[in-house]
Amino acid sequence: MSDYRKLARRRLPKFLFEYVDGGSYDEVTLRRNRTDLQNMALRQRVLRDVSNVDLGIELFGRRQSMPIALGPIGLAGMLARRGERQAVVAAEDAGIPFCLSTVSACSLSEVADAARAPFWFQLYMMRDRGFVRDLLAQAREQGCKVLVFTVDMPVPGARYRDYRSGLAGASGLRGAVRRGGQALRHPGWAIDVGLCGRPHSLGNVAPLLGRKTGLDDFFAWMRGNFDPSVTWRDLEFIRGAWDGPLVIKGILDADDARAAADLGAEGIVVSNHGGRQLDGVPSTAEALPAIVDAVTGRLKVLADSGVRSGLDVARLLCLGADCVLLGRAWAYALGAGGGTAVRHMLTLFQAELRVALSLTGVNRIAELDREALVA
Repeated sequence: MSDYRKLARRRLPKFLFEYVDGGSYDEVTLRRNRTDLQNMALRQRVLRDVSNVDLGIELFGRRQSMPIALGPIGLAGMLARRGERQAVVAAEDAGIPFCLSTVSACSLSEVADAARAPFWFQLYMMRDRGFVRDLLAQAREQGCKVLVFTVDMPVPGARYRDYRSGLAGASGLRGAVRRGGQALRHPGWAIDVGLCGRPHSLGNVAPLLGRKTGLDDFFAWMRGNFDPSVTWRDLEFIRGAWDGPLVIKGILDADDARAAADLGAEGIVVSNHGGRQLDGVPSTAEALPAIVDAVTGRLKVLADSGVRSGLDVARLLCLGADCVLLGRAWAYALGAGGGTAVRHMLTLFQAELRVALSLTGVNRIAELDREALVA
């Protein structure tokens, strides 16, 4: 995955690469997500029959080829031409779910036009509940089967790299010129996305943005429209507008996991938003075991943050995750080479995960547990 990161860095304008690559504040949690996974040793076992390894799982009523999904990435459509359309096709080709972000470049209808099977939709709670209700209705109409409700962003974290790069805090003509100068130094991206990838709007929230569609307008809109007053009671509103599986994303505390289960959620995502929200919190790998112990058998436990290989996926599965969401991994690949690169990245993850099962001596995903880790 480091190769795709390097390629993305070469191809993307600085403001986009830093948006994908960066975290909040001093990026302590961003680094912790990686180091805690890397420091987990898998327990190698030998002379076991691993001639029939099966990576498939059942999740929310559907069979998928491996315990991986492409998690929601905001502005992914700016990383390659109509990037979310390319990514959903790559995910379908790999036999795994794709989750579209509320703040995607491509709208629900545009992604549905490219998709051949149902995909997931990720929701941020906004002050305008009528708009949220309409957005959920659109998701249902476009065939989305699973709703991922992100709850760890009542206010955006301070991502200083975005300010230094000119993505945030650089409004008006001055900001546009600064970003435009960066784009011109990356002609491949400028042609593929800058010219041929229009319109550069946020398809799902365009009705709220109106004529203000610039990046600086978007970040100002986020600060003004994400709802810091949201509480567990708002899940009643979500349930009233959504009758499919509901997954609560952004859980880091066992008590919050229990609350999600008590309110009838079908799943949670143990996540610190990839180190992009509150800095200094535990890594996903550190938080996951206690959460799994608190809600085992009550709902599905998914996890993300810091995952760069099939071996990392195996580590989180050993800790009790039922499925792992990829974030930066597929964003790097998309930025490096579009849907073709995402497809290739997923074949690498699949091969790495197959090796991980084989060399820990198991044949099924369900057989991976904490016994497969060196104590």
